[in-house]
Order: sequence, then C-alpha cells, then structure tokens
Amino acid sequence: MNPISFHLQMDDPRLAALSEADDRMGALISLIGEIKTAPQGPHFAALARSIISQQISVKAAATIRGRVLELAGELSPDALSAVNDEALRGAGLSASKVAYLRDLSGKVQSGEIVLDRLHEKSDNAVIQALTSIKGIGRWTAEMFLIFGLGRENVVSVGDAGLQRAAKWLYDLEERVDRKYLQQVMDLWSPYSSIASLYLWEAINIGHVDSGQTLSELLYK
Repeated sequence: MNPISFHLQMDDPRLAALSEADDRMGALISLIGEIKTAPQGPHFAALARSIISQQISVKAAATIRGRVLELAGELSPDALSAVNDEALRGAGLSASKVAYLRDLSGKVQSGEIVLDRLHEKSDNAVIQALTSIKGIGRWTAEMFLIFGLGRENVVSVGDAGLQRAAKWLYDLEERVDRKYLQQVMDLWSPYSSIASLYLWEAINIGHVDSGQTLSELLYK
C-alpha cells in the first residue's frame, strides 16, 4: 500500500459537506484553512513507535527511538527480534515496553496479525486485532485507523484533546464526565476523522487555549 496522508484543501467536497452539516465546524475550517498530514510509514514501524512513545515526553521518545534504531537498523519484526532484551533496556525501554514490542513482533511473524491486510477489515475488526497486542489500547488503534489506514469516519472519544477542543468550539457547559464530543460528533459523519483533524489543529495553533471564542477569533 502507498503511504496514507490527508491533504485537505478548501475546495475539498468533504470539507463542504462538513461545513453544510455543522456551521461551527465549517467556521473552524474557514479559520484554519488547508491541512496536510505527514504519511505514517510502514504499519509495523508506526505501531512500534506508538509503543515506544507511551507515557513519556516527545523528546524522550525521540531519543529512545533513535537508540533502538541504532541497535536494530530498522523498526521491523525481524530486526527487533535480533536485538536482545538487555540491549533494548539499555536503550531506555522499560521491561513492559520490551515485552510489548516482542508481542507485536511475534504476532506479526507468526501471521496471527497480517498488517498489510488490515485495510480490508472494518474499523471494529481492526481495533479488535490491534488491541489483542500487548501494550496497544483502543486510542492507539483509533490513531492507526486515521493516520495509518486513512479511515475518514473515526472519532476517538477517549482523546482528552478532542474533548477539550469540542468544548471550546461549541461553547459547551462544563461536565464532570467530560463527554463533550458525544454531544456533537453525530454531525460529522461520514467525515468524523477530518473534523478531528481540525479540532487537533485548533489546539496545535493555539486557538483552544487562546482565551477567545470561535466568534471572537473570526471577527477580531
């Protein structure tokens, strides 16, 4: 498969459909403009990077990934399997992350999970397959659906950033359960992933934490 990425230009019919279905999302799209994501690369490497990066800073994750690559040469099942546990621990991986990478490698090598065939499966089937791997939870599987397979109708309701951005965009009242996405995400189908990209970008460029509402940003 060719690497997947999103390149959303303002004349994209998917953006038009989102804007027609949801005025606020349409206004956010107009405010942000074009979005382009980087291809994630080979599926195994993407999943291995996700495991390595869990619960540590971006800088620390990059350092450890670099060390692992120096040891293995590449992030592939055979390459990682050729590196012993002690060396991987020495690169900065915890014992649990080493075990997770071993489980990922083993399931791919045995054919229990065929990563190059996941595009043939439904979203739920992909999530079920990936979460059978130790260390891969639903959020990671959902990110793989969006950025690895290019699925267009995925909302990760467990993503705290998306929940926060939805609260800001729709000016929603504070909730103890933090379920802001659940109040609005039905508006985005069948392009929920694209709506999510715009919510993440609203965080990345500072709109959500600016102290200004969407209307104030649009008309300042």
